[in-house]
Amino acid sequence: MKTVTGVLVDACGWVAVVDARINIDLELESQIGPVEIKVTDLVLEELNRLAERESRTLLLDLLHGRAEVVAGEGEHTDDELLNLATTNGWPVLTVDRALKARLHAANASVIEVHGSNTLRLIE
Repeated sequence: MKTVTGVLVDACGWVAVVDARINIDLELESQIGPVEIKVTDLVLEELNRLAERESRTLLLDLLHGRAEVVAGEGEHTDDELLNLATTNGWPVLTVDRALKARLHAANASVIEVHGSNTLRLIE
């Protein structure tokens, strides 16, 4: 039996998943196995601001119902995600190039939207 893996979700990663209409549960399970989606308060704040500014739902109810809110340390969202990813061994779902570069430099895994409607794990 596969162990459950935590997956951190960045704001831009969530938006990319929503825009591509990806079934996040099916895609993550096919890439990694059973997962628990993790999100920080800073990411939720970013998504709420974005949803208000663009008058979009961004399926935030789905994210709230599906994700565990985890506490991170750092002034900036990317710092929190990097710290949590390296401390817990969790991959980060993001399309942010700068964050991906920082994660790669720290030997942390990244999950990105690949093509039009799939996710890809980069270890």
